[in-house]
Amino acid sequence: MRISTHATRMELLRLRRRLGVALRGYKLLKDKQDELMKQFMELIEQIGGIREHVERHLIQAFQGFLLASAVMSREEMEEALAFPNKKVNLEVKTRRVMNLQIPVMNLRTERSVYCYGYGTTSGDLDIALYDLEGILKEMIILAEREKALELLAAEIEKTRRRVNALEYILIPDLRETIKYIELKLSEMERSNLTRLMRIKEIIAG
Repeated sequence: MRISTHATRMELLRLRRRLGVALRGYKLLKDKQDELMKQFMELIEQIGGIREHVERHLIQAFQGFLLASAVMSREEMEEALAFPNKKVNLEVKTRRVMNLQIPVMNLRTERSVYCYGYGTTSGDLDIALYDLEGILKEMIILAEREKALELLAAEIEKTRRRVNALEYILIPDLRETIKYIELKLSEMERSNLTRLMRIKEIIAG
């Protein structure tokens, strides 16, 4: 759609400069979109493997809790887990990727996961807690990668909208308007030339 403007040489120069800026911006945004998509696909591959590993170990841990609850009473289970011993510290920082603040999580743990005596508890409870302790770090990594994936997806969508706005709206509108002004200026030049020739004929006659 043609932009409403005056058909002057100054306006033509201004629109040509604006078109040049739009074309450069389009190329930069397209390159950014391609790089974001590349990182997005790489993250999806990483997350798939980590998620599968985490889910498998979580299933094992839950099965251990079920087996332990089958041989221990509810009161014994609650008493065994009432006072957790393990201390977990999670430090969250950020790193910049394509102007995005991606979270980086650093996990530090202290003490043992076992917070009870072994006399009245089931060995299945020990195994379940061991599985949970072993998978904790990978659960943090999975959360970190999935948050990064969410941020990348939002940025890809935002960049895609900008690319489409430039490619299908602004750049075609600028080109159409430039072409219109060039035609109008050309018509004006021919009209002026005809008028000058007419004046010249009148003066000569």
